[in-house]
Amino acid sequence: MELGVYEVVKWFELANEKIQQNKEYLTSLDQPIGDGDHGINMARGYQEAVNKLQANEYKEPSAVLKDASMALLSKIGGASGPLYGTAFLKMSMAVKGKKDLAIGDLAEGLEAAVEGLKQRGKSEVGEKTLIDVWEPVANYFSRDNFEPKGISEIARTAMEMTKETVATKGRAAYFKEKSIGHIDPGSASSYYIFQALADVIKEKE
Repeated sequence: MELGVYEVVKWFELANEKIQQNKEYLTSLDQPIGDGDHGINMARGYQEAVNKLQANEYKEPSAVLKDASMALLSKIGGASGPLYGTAFLKMSMAVKGKKDLAIGDLAEGLEAAVEGLKQRGKSEVGEKTLIDVWEPVANYFSRDNFEPKGISEIARTAMEMTKETVATKGRAAYFKEKSIGHIDPGSASSYYIFQALADVIKEKE
């Protein structure tokens, strides 16, 4: 199983569909513990990324990831723009020069993305941020018993766990213990992104 340019573009298209469909839900998650604009920002950023990807032709997945990262960085706004932009830029750098991405390549790319997120956000797992979803998913890709159907499951479980976590980073950190009981919006949007990746991989099998 390998993902080429077509499949990586498809990943962003499917993620965009899921984010557009769940835009209001993402915003409702952000209202109690954030600025209340996560859904709007993600929908705008992902639509822009997809427009850019569909308007160009690419020779390798790395270039797709780089263009998407730039679009997300400039259009999402808030804290999420730099984080998502960094994640996909680091992923792009990790897979540069490869025409097709095997599971091992995706594992390397996601690992680089997680490192980028940690540096950019100055945070770790367990602080109620999107890293809480990205790291378990990245780790799962490196496992010997990796199966595509497990991606969504891992991402969903990780997202739901943020509900019981006290936020110590980002806007939600102002709410301290009051942030418990709320799913982190960035974890929710990350879940849709990995659900889309799982769909693309399943189609290729």
